[in-house]
Amino acid sequence: MDGVSVYESRLKMGEKLAHKVTRQYPEHDIDVVIPIPDTSRTSALQAAYILGRPFREGFIKNRYIARTFIMPGQATRKKSVRLKLNTIKSEFAGRNVLLVDDSVVRGTTAREIVQMAREAGALKVYLVSAAPPIRYPNIYGIDIPTRKELVAYEREEHEIAKHIGCDWIIYQDLQDLVDSVQESTLPNHPIQEFDTSCFSGTYVTGHTINDDYFTRLHALRNDDAKLQRTNASMNSLGIAEDEPMPPGSNDGCESVSNDRSGISELRLGGGCEAINNN
Repeated sequence: MDGVSVYESRLKMGEKLAHKVTRQYPEHDIDVVIPIPDTSRTSALQAAYILGRPFREGFIKNRYIARTFIMPGQATRKKSVRLKLNTIKSEFAGRNVLLVDDSVVRGTTAREIVQMAREAGALKVYLVSAAPPIRYPNIYGIDIPTRKELVAYEREEHEIAKHIGCDWIIYQDLQDLVDSVQESTLPNHPIQEFDTSCFSGTYVTGHTINDDYFTRLHALRNDDAKLQRTNASMNSLGIAEDEPMPPGSNDGCESVSNDRSGISELRLGGGCEAINNN
């Protein structure tokens, strides 16, 4: 992508994460390294290699659930995590597990996953993120929440760990992330600068953006505002908010055919497509 090997950059992210773990916890008691599917798998594999711990698949992913962090509404996101992943209990029972994720945004998914790992019998649950803490919204089109919805906003790592429920959490250093990508570029296609605004708060359209702008952004993009717009759209179509969905709708789930037509696009509820599609 843009002359960068995504695979190699993810390997390097996992390597640098593992080195950071050994620096901060040289006497760590990690028994096994488990990725949170799917995109963290490459980083987790390399982290396990550097740490000298076995790599195991502890989660089975339902591939018909959309990305949870962009789902509207906290209740929908929380419910969808349980629909999205199932644990392989034998990989957790009686072990201290290191979970590897590609990033932690709101923390909703991470909190549920940590709880699922404990329910599967893990003694201790550690979490590492291949991305640095996301403390600022993206204002260039990617659906990253407003600042107050970000789990890392105004929180230090020990506070995030307490909020998520893990024993400790480690984030990738921003410079290590940049180095991972730069080291994976083609020799004839060097990249010198990146947009790291959601990590650093420095935006390419201006080094600082004042609080008034983010206040307006929050008013437009928070969950309540999205719900109000959706309800207004439904009402304009003459659809009652509590009207049942038609059979075979994909409320909160990604359809096999990716057919997003009809009112299923407007509905915020949480069920998945029926198996029989009747």
